[in-house]
Amino acid sequence: MSTATPSGTDRVTEPKQADRSLGDLFGDLGSDLATLVRKELDLAKTEARQEVRRATQSGAAFAVAAVAGLLVAMFLSAALAWLLDQWINRALAFLIVTAIWAIVALVAIQAGKRRAAAIEPLPQTVESLKEDVEWAKQQKS
Repeated sequence: MSTATPSGTDRVTEPKQADRSLGDLFGDLGSDLATLVRKELDLAKTEARQEVRRATQSGAAFAVAAVAGLLVAMFLSAALAWLLDQWINRALAFLIVTAIWAIVALVAIQAGKRRAAAIEPLPQTVESLKEDVEWAKQQKS
């Protein structure tokens, strides 16, 4: 089975654009590559904008949830204080609810401090930099 043309040459080895110089072909290749890169960057920008939009919408939903949660906590606190008011002095009832929230805040602060102390910023990068410094010291000696 031969793919030879009537003139006897093989189609596989025939230049596709025989009338164009190698410089022209490389010029077209560079132009096509630049167009491809530009289109890929445009696609990346479009996708990034969409992701930012989604993240913004998600953040807004979390903000609404946080405000709603705060309002729930406030109304629940007031209801608890007024419930306690049935048995003890009103001022003391509100003071007890305030003390409960102060304890919750202290526990949250301690938990936050523990978690913050456990954070290692860029552990792999720091380790890599230490190795680089060690290597540089060895090269120096």
